[in-house]
Order: sequence, then C-alpha cells, then structure tokens
Amino acid sequence: MKPPGEITAATPSSLAARLARAGVGLALVVAILGGAAFAYIYLVETRPEVPRRPPVERVWAVETIPVAYTDHRPSLVTYGTAAPARRVAMRALVSGEVVEVGPALREGGIVAEGDLLLRIDPFDYEGAVTEARANLAETRARLVEIEAEIAQEQDALANARTQLEIARRDLQRAEALRGRGTISEKAVDDRLLLVSQRSEMVTQRENQLVVYRARAEQQRASLSRLEWRLRQAERNLANTTLRAPFAAFISGVDAEVGRFVGVNDAVAMLIDATALDVRFVLSDAEFGRIADDAGSVIGRPVTVVWHAGDAPRSFAATVERVTAEIDAARGGIEVFARISDDALRSAALLPRPGAFVEVSIEDKAYRDAARIPATAIYGTDTVYVVMDERLAPRRVAVIGRAGSDLLVRGELVEGERVVVTRITEAGEGLKVREQGAEAGEMPAPVAGAEGGAGG
Repeated sequence: MKPPGEITAATPSSLAARLARAGVGLALVVAILGGAAFAYIYLVETRPEVPRRPPVERVWAVETIPVAYTDHRPSLVTYGTAAPARRVAMRALVSGEVVEVGPALREGGIVAEGDLLLRIDPFDYEGAVTEARANLAETRARLVEIEAEIAQEQDALANARTQLEIARRDLQRAEALRGRGTISEKAVDDRLLLVSQRSEMVTQRENQLVVYRARAEQQRASLSRLEWRLRQAERNLANTTLRAPFAAFISGVDAEVGRFVGVNDAVAMLIDATALDVRFVLSDAEFGRIADDAGSVIGRPVTVVWHAGDAPRSFAATVERVTAEIDAARGGIEVFARISDDALRSAALLPRPGAFVEVSIEDKAYRDAARIPATAIYGTDTVYVVMDERLAPRRVAVIGRAGSDLLVRGELVEGERVVVTRITEAGEGLKVREQGAEAGEMPAPVAGAEGGAGG
C-alpha cells in the first residue's frame, strides 16, 4: 500500500488503452445512427404510392322562391290597451241614510241600464213633496178666489158705468127743462151730484179691479214658484233611488246599508260596457304613411285581438280619434279605435278595460313590389338568384315591410328564383342546389304574417 499523499505518475501504456476504448465506443454509436438513417431512407423510398383524389367543389343546398311583382297592402301590428269610452263617477244626488243597495253594487259587478245601485231613506223627501203639493193647492185656491173677485168687480164696474150713463142722460134732460123754466135749479144740482157720485163709483171699481188683477199676478208668480218647488221636491224624492244610467262594470264601491251619504259623495265608478276603445301608438313614420295613403287615419278599419284563454278573441274596430297632444315620452302618436257595437253585442266575453290587446291596422298600399323573406337580403341592398346552379347578385331597394318579409324593387326580374336560405359564404358564382324548386311557388305565409310594425 502506497503512503498517502504520494502522487503516482500515469504510464504511457495505460493512457493509450483508455483512448482506444473511447474510440471504439464512439465508432459503435456512429454505426448505430448511420444504420437507422439508412433504414428510414430505404423505407421512405420503397413505400407504395397512394392515388390522390381530385378536389371536389362544395355544393350548398338552398331553398328558393320565384320573384313576382304585384300590389301589396300589408298590415301593421302593434299593441295597446282596452280603455273605456265612458267612465262615470256615480255620486249621491241627495243626502241621507242608505237603506238599500243593489245586488250588483260590488267591486267588479256588472249592471244593466236602469239597475238599482242604492236607495236613500225617502221619508224627509216624501214629506217635502207633500208640503209642496199642499202649498201649491193653497195658492191655486187663492188664485181662483181672486179671479172670482175680479169677475165680480168687472160686473160691478159694468153696472156702475151703466148707472153713470143713465145719470148723465138724466142730467142732460134736467138741464134742458131748466132752460124752459119747468124744473128748479136744485133738481138740476141733485142730478149733477148723482152723476158725480156715479163717476166716483166707476173710478173706485176700476181701481179695485187693478188691485185684484195685481193680486192675481202675485198669486200666479207664487204658483210658478211653488210648482217649481214641487218639481224639485219630486226630483229629490226620485233621486233617493240611484240607478245605473247605462250597462257598465262597477269599481270603487263606497256605499253600504246604514251609511249616511252627503250630496256629491262618490258611491261607485261605472265603466261603460257597451262602448269600448282601444288605445295604441303609431310611430311618426307609420302615422304619416297611413295618412298620406288614405288622406286621414280617422275611419281606418282596425282588428283587435285579445289573447284570453285557449283561443284569441277578435273584434272589429274603427279609428275614431287621435290624441290632441303628442307625448314625446311615448315616442309616437296615440290613436283611439272604437270597437263596433255589433262586435260587443255578439261577444261572449268582453275585454275588460286595461286588457293588453294586439292591434292590426292596414298600412299604405305598395304598387308593383316583390315580397321576399328578410333572410334573403345581404347587407342592405343585395339578394342572390340562382343562374345555372350558381349564385348571381341583384341590387334591390327595400320599400316596406309585410310582417317578417320585405317588399323590394330593383334588379330582380319577374320569375327569377331568389335564394332564401342564409349562407355565410354567399357570393357570386357559389354553386348551389335548389330544394323544392320543382314546386315553383312561394310558400304560403303563416297566419298573421302580413302583420308587422313597419318602420
């Protein structure tokens, strides 16, 4: 064993042996890699050739419709609410205790014209009628008495005038006799005094007749006043019974038996069930189109649909008026259409005020226009037609809407088939295959497709 720290020098023979071993290892690695590379190249060069398929152009299956130019009058579909044409707050016309209420005077009740709403205790009003009749009868009797006095005074006046005339003739005879000296002066004076007395009597009768006639006029004035008071008392008595002035729905009931009501106290709200309006809004563009087409929106027919229950209920209506002031917050013009009386009478179930309804109103007429689905247009003005199984673009202008479809005019030719299937890669020359082209007809629109709020 060699002592520690002693450095042993490497001999030349051991160094050569190590270098030889390293060279042999490197040669072996190179040989392996070279063999692998040779084998890979050999396999690549000797692999069989696979025949390549030629590229195939993709064909898109599309649906088409034929172009047909014709006249269209689409309908605008919007939504509104049913509104009462007449709403009346029923108030007590006289004061008193409520002694009876009608069976329909309940929230949500329905009354017919003339049905009882409530009755107020009539005792005081019956007494007022009795008193007014008694006063009237007394005044009439007094007038009859005065008229009898007038008649009596007229007879007395006629007699007084006759006596005056006789006395005047007697005086004339006495004066003639006095001129011949056959009668005394005293006799003439007596006859003159008698004429004066008779004349005074006539004057008194005439004045008395004026007094009686004045009293008669006073009685006639009192008679008129008392007749009015009797009518007022009878009216107040009649007003103790409050009846429905028209067929109506009832809301806001505030009356019960035993309650004391004053004049003008509200007892119920009556909403007319025989006159129903529909309120809806048309945009400025829609309103202007309809007005330009028909000259006025007033009188335009409207179809109102109330979706209640399993089946929608349809009512015919007519535009009756337009709001007097435009509310900018609503973004359009408010229109009122009145549901026809025949529709209301024939309906088994009427829409209540506030019901949400669908409204369909005729738009303007579009002459010589083609109708295509909205899916057929690309961008704002391009559609594609099929020419020799390839797409060809056509420029069009959208002039209106008919439900979800568009009304267009432009480069389309009558009879060309417009592609209605939406294709993201649509472009000129794209190869397509038509589906259902042999039918050669545009599919029938879905019910209600004519409706739509055209802008």
